[in-house]
Amino acid sequence: MEFNFLISALAALIPMVLGFIWYNPKVFGTAWMNVCGFTEEDLKEGNMAMIFILSYVLSFLLASFAQTYVIHQFGVYQVLLENPDVLVEGTETYKYAQDFMAEHGDNFRSFKHGALHGAMIGLLVVLPVMGTNAMFERKGFKYIAINVGYWIVCLALMGGVICQFA
Repeated sequence: MEFNFLISALAALIPMVLGFIWYNPKVFGTAWMNVCGFTEEDLKEGNMAMIFILSYVLSFLLASFAQTYVIHQFGVYQVLLENPDVLVEGTETYKYAQDFMAEHGDNFRSFKHGALHGAMIGLLVVLPVMGTNAMFERKGFKYIAINVGYWIVCLALMGGVICQFA
């Protein structure tokens, strides 16, 4: 299994594109600003170029990690990497890995399957983390629903694209 840099770079665009839609005032933007206590003037402050660049870098890190949790075949290599022979052509471990991938390399490699895993990560990782932060920040259910909902949809789309095309 090889890391697919291009698919990670493309999948990293998904949070930005979805963010423009999700946080648009006609969708959830106005509600989000209200629960955060922001005004439109507040949002005009700050270095937007830097915010978008860093957001993309962080999204790329997320997309890179996503390859290992939405593509099951990475697990085979993770288990076999303890044996360095997996990388040495002609060894039994190398042959086993090649045979395994020839037979099972495309199993569970669909948009739907990747989207399922992405949504599960949203529910089982993002919700607990953001929910805990929101409680200590004294934010309400609406704040959690808007932000966690965004990340569940984002991770589902990222997982789907990565699993289908990586």
